[in-house]
Formats: sequence, C-alpha cells, structure tokens
Amino acid sequence: MNSKITLIGGIVVAVLAVLASSSVYTINPTEQVMVLQFGQHKRTVQDPGLHFKLPFLEDVVRYEKRVLNLDPPVKRMILSDKKPLNVDSFARYRISDPLTFFKTVRTEAGARDRLQAMVISELLKVMGTVDLNVVLSDDREIFMAKVLAQVNAQASRFGIDVLDIRIRRADLPSETSQAVFARMKTEREREAAENRAQGFELAERIRATADREVTVLAAEANKESEILRGQGDAALTKILNDAYGQDVEFFKFYRSMQAYEGALATNGTYMVISPDSDFFDYFSSVDAPDKSAK
Repeated sequence: MNSKITLIGGIVVAVLAVLASSSVYTINPTEQVMVLQFGQHKRTVQDPGLHFKLPFLEDVVRYEKRVLNLDPPVKRMILSDKKPLNVDSFARYRISDPLTFFKTVRTEAGARDRLQAMVISELLKVMGTVDLNVVLSDDREIFMAKVLAQVNAQASRFGIDVLDIRIRRADLPSETSQAVFARMKTEREREAAENRAQGFELAERIRATADREVTVLAAEANKESEILRGQGDAALTKILNDAYGQDVEFFKFYRSMQAYEGALATNGTYMVISPDSDFFDYFSSVDAPDKSAK
C-alpha cells in the first residue's frame, strides 16, 4: 500500500513539474516574446524576467530586441555617367512590431532576404541618378538618406525599422580603374603642360620688362654721363683757356712737350719730317753741344 502511495505521489510530482515547466518562461533583456495559442497571437511581452503561460496550450516565439546587422553582397551598379561601380553596403535594423513581423516574414532569415532585396533595389535606383564625383563626396549622405527613407517605407510593412544604411566601399572594376587612371594621368599631364606654358610666358614677360627697364636706365645713365662729360669738357676748356691767356708762350711749350712725349714714347719710332718744321721749333732753339770741348 505504501509503495502504491509513493508511486502515485511521484507521478503527481512529475506531472506538476512538467506543468510548472510548461507554464513558466523567462525573457532576457535582449529578447521580445510573442505568446501564441494554437497559432493565434495572444499577447506580446517585452519586459525581461519570469512570466507565465497556459501549459501545452500556449507557445512562445522569441525575437531579438537588439539592433541587427545586414550585409548584402557586393553589387555592381551603373552610375548616371555610365561608369560601373562595385558597391559594398550594410544596414542596421531592428524588429519594431513582432506581430507584423511574425505575420509577414516569421523568421529573421526571411526578414534578411526581404530587406536585402529592398536595399539593393533602392541603391540601384538612386545610384543610377548620380555620378562618381557625388558618390565620392560628402553629398553621398544626401542620396543615402533617400535610400534609407525609401527602404524604411517598405520595411515598415514587415514590422521592421531600418535605422541606417551606409556604403562601406565603392570601388571601380579593375578594367574601369585602369581607364580612369589613364585619363587622370592624361589630364594631369595636360594641366602640367599648361602650367609650364603659362610659367614660360610669365617668365618671358618679366624678362622683357626687366630688359626694357635696363635699357631705359642705361639710356638715362648714358645721358647723364654725357651731360657730366660735356660739363667737364667745358670746365676743362675754360681752365685751359684761362691758363693759355695768362702765359701764351708757356702754354705752347707745354703742349709741344706733350706732343713730343706722345710721338716719341715708343721705342724704334721713325719720323720723316723736315728739320724746319714747326714740330721741331723748340728743338732748333736748343744749342747743340760743342764736340771740340771734349
């Protein structure tokens, strides 16, 4: 009898334990839970802690409350200037309405597939309206805000709130990169040639201006020197005239000595002149030495 009571008591305890475990569930701070009864939504619970449900009649479906990450594959997109671009993007989203999420996509994997298609589609549309310069500039934030708004409008139908969409990398394909680099090199070489030509033109202009200024300065200096030389010659002539007027004979003698010095200074000088010439006037007036006196 005691063994039967013990067996029944054990069974009751086991049943109660199963019922207790089936009626109790916990929610982590990073989770949000939907309680379903026969597949129908009963309530949504987002408060962390210990909660209760009807055993065997109600089930729980758990979804992340944290921000989730979406990494679409790299996609080749054509810009408005017909350049292809390999775009590597990412998105951040969270499940804002678990019931709508459950009714539309049910699982996070299904949500990622839907959201990835929406992000790529909107990027293709917007990237087709801009050129490479816009993609590589600060204006990229403007068209990325448009992409975010369009994706959010569609994702709200699935109970998803998209928080951010960004372009991680935007690279030209290798064949396009080579063509772009070649064009950039040609453009830089053209600019360098223009700069050299402008520099040469400026140097020639500066050189011509300097030459003109040198010519003007030299002409003015020559003019001033000629004026000073003329004034000096006039002063010299006046001085000589004054000296000549004081002693005519001495002046003639002095000029004759200068002429003798200039004509007879070089060794081996030969002069064929008549002894009676005026050139030897002061020589003829000098008495010759008496040879008999030796």
